[in-house]
Amino acid sequence: MTTAHRSRPIILVTDDREQQSRLRTRLRKATDRDVRTVPATGGFRAVLDSAVEDVETGAETEVETGTETETEIDGPVEFPSDAGPNGDESTLIDAESSAIECSPGSVRPIAVVLELDCPGEIQSILRRLHATLPAVPTIVAPHNGSERLATVALRANATEYVPTERDEDPIDRIVTTIDSQPSPVGESDHHRILANRLPDEAFVISEDGTYLEAKVHPDSAELSSVSADDILGTSLEDVYPDPVAANLQNCVDRAIRTDGVQSVEYEANTADGCRQFEARVVPIEERIQGRRAVVWLARDITERVRREQQLRSRQDQLETLNRINAVVRQVIETLVEAPARDAIEREVCEQLVDSDLYCASWIAERTGDGNLSYRTGAGEADTYLERVRELGICHDRPVARAAQTGEIRTANRILEDETVPDALEEAAYEDDVRSAIAAPITHEDATYGVLTVLASRDDAFSERERAGFRLLGETIGFTIMAVKNRQLLFADTVVELEFRIDGGDTFSFDLSEKHGCTCSLEWAGTTANGRTFQYVTIDGLDGDTVLEEAMAHDSIEECRLIHDGEESCTIEMRLSESGVRTLANHGATIRDVSVETGVGTCLVEVSQDADVREIAEALTLIYENTELVARREVDRPVRTAAERRNRILDRLTDRQLTTLRLAYYGGFFDWPRESTGEEIAEAMDISPPTMHQHLRKGLKSILGEFFEVNRH
Repeated sequence: MTTAHRSRPIILVTDDREQQSRLRTRLRKATDRDVRTVPATGGFRAVLDSAVEDVETGAETEVETGTETETEIDGPVEFPSDAGPNGDESTLIDAESSAIECSPGSVRPIAVVLELDCPGEIQSILRRLHATLPAVPTIVAPHNGSERLATVALRANATEYVPTERDEDPIDRIVTTIDSQPSPVGESDHHRILANRLPDEAFVISEDGTYLEAKVHPDSAELSSVSADDILGTSLEDVYPDPVAANLQNCVDRAIRTDGVQSVEYEANTADGCRQFEARVVPIEERIQGRRAVVWLARDITERVRREQQLRSRQDQLETLNRINAVVRQVIETLVEAPARDAIEREVCEQLVDSDLYCASWIAERTGDGNLSYRTGAGEADTYLERVRELGICHDRPVARAAQTGEIRTANRILEDETVPDALEEAAYEDDVRSAIAAPITHEDATYGVLTVLASRDDAFSERERAGFRLLGETIGFTIMAVKNRQLLFADTVVELEFRIDGGDTFSFDLSEKHGCTCSLEWAGTTANGRTFQYVTIDGLDGDTVLEEAMAHDSIEECRLIHDGEESCTIEMRLSESGVRTLANHGATIRDVSVETGVGTCLVEVSQDADVREIAEALTLIYENTELVARREVDRPVRTAAERRNRILDRLTDRQLTTLRLAYYGGFFDWPRESTGEEIAEAMDISPPTMHQHLRKGLKSILGEFFEVNRH
């Protein structure tokens, strides 16, 4: 009998209806074991006869079939009933088990694979196998898998269920299941294990850590710092650093002490640098050179570890983005209650630090001289924040650049950055600050300041986090702008600022200087898609001339004529840049803008705590020759809702009010309409054109009360 046959075989139970096994050849090549096929019609006794091999007599015969040798059962096998002579199934099982245990040369199979599709056969054989050979793994590998077969295998306690019709190769799962069974090996088996094709490295190591045998895969041999021949006779302490060697020796001791398979992960220096390995340590029953020993099976898992690290990194990034999004949502909710800008900024800094992802955060604002000043902060990096306040924020390059460019700036390795000032670098060491991100706080073209966040980990701010902080900066900017507008809206006393602008590169300045006309702003605003529109009335020039000049001006993207008179017209302009929009972004309300013969006058209202210098500088960026000529505190008249209602009613004629009431209660303004214009006109006994004239004049009077800012 060959050495392969004396090793523990794999029993493959096949269906008689199939001409040959689909798994036998591949399974034999993958494991280098004796794979014996047994027909299911032979029953459980045939499985046992094939499983229990009499080593002394050699009970099997070899039959040549083509180029491979198949091992069959010698002689016909009768299929016994599931019960004994007296109908007792346990009696038969006990007898079978005793026969196996008493066989002097018996070799238990390493596994039994059922290549069957019949649930009844699978259930019967599995039940008897588990009762007779409880330590032998059983694998159900049907050709046509189904939920029913999977359920039968599960309830019969099969070790694994591997349907073979799937796209993936079932051999790998079968071999993995067999190899993963924690059964110790004898001395005759460890030579076979070393002879098999292993992932990377295989050793026999004695109980004191000495290498007795070694085999290294060719690919791994190229990277190994010690050859397989040179490692023999050395110890774990000779090959690995003391901490690693001690850990590996503990694994050897544990495997021998428990007589079970152990696993360990460790690092090893190779020609390709430090790589990660995973080893399965299998105890050997018989002694080698008078000592206990283990088979050490190692494989390189460096790529797997890298993938796991990447996955964890992506999970951390996702968690970070979720927390940033939570902060953004909280900021938006805070807008409803925050009384001032200070409360918003303080809340943002505290929430970022409370997330445990960052060690500190702080906010700087622009000052009138163009520099940055510290406003508020939070976190445990006290020394770093103190140095920032002492040195000035301009020494923190990411912050200064973010304020200048309006773009996100990061420093992912502060302790290795030679451009960081020595005082800040020392503070970073003390507070363990390793990364920083600076996000400008902006709304449209207005920059209110910079949010800086510090982290105690290298490369803390990925591209996704940068996108999250960019959104956070924009959200804070929008919130600050909204608070400024709210303060101005509800203020009883406001500050009125009057600016004089001597010349500019905009259409109104060029038109008034060229034609001696006067341009007055009616309204300016921005649509939802970010387009800036202005409605301007020009006195002293006809509409055709204005349109011709507008189409030729670089600052105007589109223009159309709204009203045209002999000496006056109104146009709608879409601009690429607007000083009016800049003022609005800084919390200022435009009261009046007029340009006459190249000189402009701009009247705006701001809240009492507004930064007047900031507003003046923002306007100077658009119009170079800008001068603040007057600053006045103005008390706003307080009007009740009843007073406003009476003012509107006083502006309407009886016909206009009647038309509005009939249209409103008749559903004319609903969608879809409940009444047509003709029906409203018939109810008033007037023509439809007359009805629409009354309706439009009445609506214009009502809307004018809200939209005409200078109406008192």
